[in-house]
Amino acid sequence: MTKGGPDKAITVKTPEEIQVMYEANQIVAGVLSMLQEEMRPGLTTLKLDTWAEEYCRDHGAEPAFKGYRGYPAALCVSLNEEVVHGIPSKKTRVRDGDIVSVDFGTRYKGFFGDSALTIAVGEISEEVQRLLQVTNESLYKAIAQVQVGNRIADISRAVQNHVEKNGFSVVRQFVGHGIGMNLHEGPEIPNYIQKQASPRILEGMVVAIEPMVNIGTHKVKVLQDRWTVVTADRKLSAHFEHSVAATAAGPVILSERKQNK
Repeated sequence: MTKGGPDKAITVKTPEEIQVMYEANQIVAGVLSMLQEEMRPGLTTLKLDTWAEEYCRDHGAEPAFKGYRGYPAALCVSLNEEVVHGIPSKKTRVRDGDIVSVDFGTRYKGFFGDSALTIAVGEISEEVQRLLQVTNESLYKAIAQVQVGNRIADISRAVQNHVEKNGFSVVRQFVGHGIGMNLHEGPEIPNYIQKQASPRILEGMVVAIEPMVNIGTHKVKVLQDRWTVVTADRKLSAHFEHSVAATAAGPVILSERKQNK
């Protein structure tokens, strides 16, 4: 889930706390891998939400998004031109040719996990395949910048440069965030370069990096449900996210899935 509201303090975590966050994020990874495996035409987005919450609770965690600032579900499911924060519904069914962004968070032993990916359903065009590939690549290029002593701007630059050189646009209204004992902590992690100075990356920081990339304009708007974000031109959007710890040995992807990166 993307950052919203005023920024919060940056916290650093001990190795023991990072281990708990790894466990929290591996439950998220399990949910996303399950959804990727089960995704097929005809499923309602509410069914995906039910499966996600059941998996989460069966593994000893609580869904982080449910009730957060009034969000009504456990899972964010955003189809096609929906960028983020799509609300699951029994009326909305996945269709062949859709791209489905699923974003899930957990609360486990006092810490949070958060990750997202966009899943292609059936056959999609070469352009849409490239959208998913470039968005995912930009995430991993950003993760490579999670080095102690770098700045948050290095993460932002990595995303923006890769996305724009491939002809796509980066959403600016929503950004990534720090994560720990709160779902959203400082610092904000923009996917584009800002003019002001950005914080240095400290050992023990954990950040949720989440490129949101559009085929058309970077502009978005929020629907009347006050949650679902769509592209202003209704062209397709993709979203990938990992929670990443900054360690002396380099970045550690806490939410890395065992397969299907």
